[in-house]
Amino acid sequence: MNIIPVIIPQTLRVTQEQFEQLAIANRDVRLELTATGELIIMPPTGGNTGKRNIEIEGQLWFWNHQTGLGVAFNSSTAFRLPNGANRSPDAAWVSQERWDTLTSEQQETFPPLCPDFALELRSKSDNMKPLRQKMQEYLANGLRLGWLIDAKNQRVEIYRQNQDVEVLESPMSLSGEEVLPGFVLDLQVVWR
Repeated sequence: MNIIPVIIPQTLRVTQEQFEQLAIANRDVRLELTATGELIIMPPTGGNTGKRNIEIEGQLWFWNHQTGLGVAFNSSTAFRLPNGANRSPDAAWVSQERWDTLTSEQQETFPPLCPDFALELRSKSDNMKPLRQKMQEYLANGLRLGWLIDAKNQRVEIYRQNQDVEVLESPMSLSGEEVLPGFVLDLQVVWR
């Protein structure tokens, strides 16, 4: 099978409606849309990143299942941020109170809100600069707590409203603080 690259001109801008149609027609392709209408096609992850993603998502899901405080999401979920971007964090969480303000239709499509918590896990092929910009975009759209995990360098950047980014070197765990009360992410499985 021949692989044919898709080249999208930088002048092409996609509307929200077009993005939704593209996403529905290409369910196996991870897509994001920037606030300026640029379409981003994200490559699939490798085995180690996929393994780390499921470990993280599983821990978040289990905590949420026990507490019932909100709704946890995996990397397949795109959120329509207030600035018009459609972003898919590697893991996310929304409080039950905020989730319940959405209509059934809004919950079924790309939820029109920024998660309370979002996590990005650096893949081997990822450049840190775009990931940091994405984390800042989440903050600008209402994110309360964000973690950017760089497994390659065993480093975590913590993003909070109205605070400088905190950088941790080789932490063994992360606290969900007041946003995810009682949640502690075990990073030992991520560093392996």
